[in-house]
Amino acid sequence: MSAAGAAGASSVTSVVVRLKLSLLRNGLRQSAGRRAAYVFSVVFVLLFAALQLIGLIALRGDEHAAAVTVPLVALLALGWAVMPLFFPSGDETLDPTRLVMLPLRPRPLVRALLAASLVGIGPLFTLCVLVGSVVATARGAAAYATAVAAVPLALLGCVALARAVAAANIRLLTSRRGRDLAVLSGLVIAVGAQVVNFGAQRLGSSGLGRLEPVADVLSWVPPASALGAVRAMSEGAYGVGVAQLLLSAGALAGLLRWWSRTLTRLMTSPDGSTLPVVEAGRTRTRSTGLSRLLPAGRTGTIMERGLRYIWRDPKTKAAWVTSLAIGLIVPVFNALQGTGSVYFACFAAGMLGILMYNQFGQDTSAFWMVAMTISSTRDAYVELRGRALALLVVTLPYATFVTVLTTALLGDWAALPEALGLSFALLGAMLATGAWSSARFPYSIPQEGYKNVAPGQAGLAWISIFGGMVGAALLCLPVIALTVWVNVAEGGGAWAWVLLPVGVVYGAGIAELGLRLAAPRTARRLPEILAAVSKG
Repeated sequence: MSAAGAAGASSVTSVVVRLKLSLLRNGLRQSAGRRAAYVFSVVFVLLFAALQLIGLIALRGDEHAAAVTVPLVALLALGWAVMPLFFPSGDETLDPTRLVMLPLRPRPLVRALLAASLVGIGPLFTLCVLVGSVVATARGAAAYATAVAAVPLALLGCVALARAVAAANIRLLTSRRGRDLAVLSGLVIAVGAQVVNFGAQRLGSSGLGRLEPVADVLSWVPPASALGAVRAMSEGAYGVGVAQLLLSAGALAGLLRWWSRTLTRLMTSPDGSTLPVVEAGRTRTRSTGLSRLLPAGRTGTIMERGLRYIWRDPKTKAAWVTSLAIGLIVPVFNALQGTGSVYFACFAAGMLGILMYNQFGQDTSAFWMVAMTISSTRDAYVELRGRALALLVVTLPYATFVTVLTTALLGDWAALPEALGLSFALLGAMLATGAWSSARFPYSIPQEGYKNVAPGQAGLAWISIFGGMVGAALLCLPVIALTVWVNVAEGGGAWAWVLLPVGVVYGAGIAELGLRLAAPRTARRLPEILAAVSKG
């Protein structure tokens, strides 16, 4: 590169770094609350980083220290890769399309954005973890000399990975589906935390040695391979260490090249706003395909609308995915830990049954179009039945799957009919109380932000959900009593199979009764329901 070119690249880098600092400074000037939140986050991250650093240093001398540090760096890199997908608005400089009108070439822009990415709390935390990992792992002059190159390679690899992934998916992240990812980010973090907690408990009972095979594999996966090189040098495997260090450097070069090619494509190709609209015929084909699987008439139309809400509406999708995940995690994780019961599988039916509550609030102000089609109790009944059937399309097979999986993990196949019967009875009871609660205590769900209840309607939400859950539990008492009798009475085990058909019939009957009782109230209270769900 010529001297003029190098000076130009340096100038671009300094400008972009100053831009990053200016964006940060101006953001903090907007409000005292934002400044307080930023200061709190900085203090929290620094304290956590310090604790991580101290903990890693304490591992020094342990024979399995590398079995912890190498997977830790791999987990850190995974976090860098996925976080831009969930929080694309957290850093304005993540969006390279803001710079497409400027006369910038991709290579200088990559260097500038990479330097700007090193400014922030995340890189500082990563640096602390990497330094602590090196201190815990390195033994000998060769290992420390390797660490001098390994730490920058791992840090730059994490940052470049995040930038390359964000640039490759920027069109998605700025679209509706990108907002869907942001809504689901809390769920992914919660599930990940449960997985990490489960893994930590298993390690606490079996020792760090069980991580050795995992560390051996991850030592060849960049950027964790940089720490693998330090580990190899400490053990005297110099050839392996050099190979792993070169692998990390090659991966970094590949990421930078991918990032550069992505920037070139973003700066030279049109976005979705300049592309022709998809033909209407293609949309009709998809709609027809879904309609073929559903009943004909108004019921099928209502079911199709409900299923499309699940797929297209971010708030509805987030509620469904959260219920599906938690309904699986609770029974399965308890079974894996040896503390579970086959009856925990009812948690799946319960979590999905909650989605029947506040059915009309999910429509928000668009409910007026539904209200226009309801002129009698019969119309209200068909509307509620269609919504319940749409829920059952997913809930019935899912609750059955979770129950069978939990039974298999526990090896208690004799209790499978009881658990399935209870699950189906609970689901029917929640459909019944959910339909009635939707008509009696409707409330609005704001479409923007992370709130699930409009201001001033929190009391309605609590009454609707928790009151309905108590009612569902009371409605399930006959089936619960029969289950207790089967397990307590002498010779009752021979009748355990009866609980499955009883649960199916009872659940279907109580759900039908609930829909028929809720229909007249729905038809009478349409104006009040419309007013309630249109707030916020």
